[in-house]
Amino acid sequence: MRKSIETLKNIWKIEDLRQRILITILFVAIYRFGSYVVLPGINPAMLTQLHKQTSEGLLALLNMFSGGAFSNASIFALGIMPYISASIVIQLLAIAVPYFQKIQREGESGRRKINQYTRILTIAILVFQAPSYLLNLKMQAGPSLNASLDWTFFIITSTIILAAGSMFILWLGERITDKGIGNGISFIILVGIIARLPHSLFQEFISRTSEKTGGLVMFLFEMLFLLFVIAGAILLVQGTRKVPVQYAKRIIGNKQYGGARQYIPLKVNAANVMPIIFAQAIMFIPISIVGFSSTGDQSGFWAAFMDNTGFWYNFTFFILIVLFTYFYTAITINPQQMAEDMKKNGGFIPGVKPGKKTMEFLDTIMSRITLPGSIFLGIVAILPAFAIIAGVNNQFAHFYGGTSLLILVGVVLDTLQQIESHLLMRHYDGLMKTGRIKGKTPGGPAAY
Repeated sequence: MRKSIETLKNIWKIEDLRQRILITILFVAIYRFGSYVVLPGINPAMLTQLHKQTSEGLLALLNMFSGGAFSNASIFALGIMPYISASIVIQLLAIAVPYFQKIQREGESGRRKINQYTRILTIAILVFQAPSYLLNLKMQAGPSLNASLDWTFFIITSTIILAAGSMFILWLGERITDKGIGNGISFIILVGIIARLPHSLFQEFISRTSEKTGGLVMFLFEMLFLLFVIAGAILLVQGTRKVPVQYAKRIIGNKQYGGARQYIPLKVNAANVMPIIFAQAIMFIPISIVGFSSTGDQSGFWAAFMDNTGFWYNFTFFILIVLFTYFYTAITINPQQMAEDMKKNGGFIPGVKPGKKTMEFLDTIMSRITLPGSIFLGIVAILPAFAIIAGVNNQFAHFYGGTSLLILVGVVLDTLQQIESHLLMRHYDGLMKTGRIKGKTPGGPAAY
C-alpha cells in the first residue's frame, strides 16, 4: 500500500504525465456526457423497449462497445465501431490491392492518405448504418418519437447527427493519443466497456442473491472463475516464446566481442486481439443488413448468425478468429526481414544456415506456435456463450471472455506501460517491483 501511494505521488510530480492524465480524464468525461445526450425529437423516458432489446444478444455487445449510448438513442449511438470496420477494410485492401500497397510504402505522406481514405469509408459506413439504426428505433421506440415530427426530416437530420457524433468520438480519440495517455481510440472502447461493468455486476449479484440460482456461493464462484479467465487473457496478450539466436563471435586483435546468447521473442499470439476484432466486425454484418432488428423477428440464416449463444454463430466466429490469426501474423511478422537483419548483424541460429534456411526455420516456428495461440484466442472469444448457457446474466457474461475482455486487458497493460515509461525515464521506480509491464506489440489492440 505504501509503495502504491508513493508511486501515485511520483506520477503527480511529473508535470507532463500529470497533464496528460488530466487531459485524458477530461476527454473521457466529455465522451461519457455525450453518451447521454439523446437525439432531438426523442423522449428518453419512452425507450424501455429499446433497453430491453439491447439487454441480450449481439445488440448487447454492440451496446457495450458504445458505453450504453446505443440503448440511450444518443448522438454517440453508433460509437467508434464504424471507424474500426473501415480500418479493417483498408488494412485488407493494403494487402490485396497494389495501389494501396504503393501508398503504404510512401512513408508519412502515405499514412496520411490511408487515414483520409479510412475517414471517407467511415462516413460511408455511417450513412448506411444510421438510417438502419433509426428505422429500428422507430419500430422499438415508436411512442418516444414526437407525434408532430416529420419522419423524413428526422431521418436526414438524425443521420447527420449520428455521423457527426461518431466522427467527434474519433476526434476525441486522436486528441487523447496526442495530448493524453495511451492510444485514444482503444481507450474510448475501453471506457465504453468499463462503463457497463458496474451495472452488469450489480445485476448479476442481485440475480444470484434474490433468486434460487445458487446464492452468494455461486456468485463468489463466478468471481473466482472470472479472475481465472482474466489471468489467461493476460498470458495470451503477454505470452512469448524465446527463440535463441547465438551471435557470431568477432575477433578484433586480441579482443573478443559478442558470444552472448540472445533471443528473438516470438509471441504465441503475435496478432494480439486484432483477429477477434476482425471476426467480430464481420459477425456484426447481419445486424447492419437487417436494420438492427431483434433475433426474434428473424428466421433461418439470419437467426443463426444473430444468436450469439447458437452453435453456428460461435463455430463461425471461432473459425474466423483462427484464420484471421494466421492472416494477421503473416502480415505483421516477416521471417524474411528478420533473417536478413540477423545476417547483416552477423548473427545466426545454431544449427541453421543464415539466409533462406533461417527464414524457413522462423516461418516454421511461427506456424507451430500460432496454432495453439489462435485456438486459445478462439476459446476465450466464445466463452461468453458458455457463460450465458450456464445461467450468467447476459450482459455480465460478456466479461468472461470475447472481444471486451481482451481489449480491456490489452489496453490497460498498454496504458500502464506508458505510465511506467514516464516514471523510469525520470528515474522513478516503475509500477512493478520486479520486471517491466509488457504492453502491446505493433499489432495489438491499440493499433488504431
